[in-house]
Amino acid sequence: MTKTFTQDDVIRYVYEETSPEESLLIEDAIMTEPELMTFFLDALELRALLNKIERQPRESTVSTILRYSRSHPLNPLAPLQYS
Repeated sequence: MTKTFTQDDVIRYVYEETSPEESLLIEDAIMTEPELMTFFLDALELRALLNKIERQPRESTVSTILRYSRSHPLNPLAPLQYS
């Protein structure tokens, strides 16, 4: 019986989530099915582009977190608050 591979299988292959045996079968399918080859190449390109994305929080968010941390009661350097 011949296994039909889907785009989901190709994505798992691109992200190295397949067994060695399944990888060989997917590679064969990619080589013989032009649609899977096109999708495979697109998936590789998208993965490379996604790996280049760098996200950073806004400066105001970092400042808010640091301000909260400095004043937190468990911080030994926080000013003592008397009631």
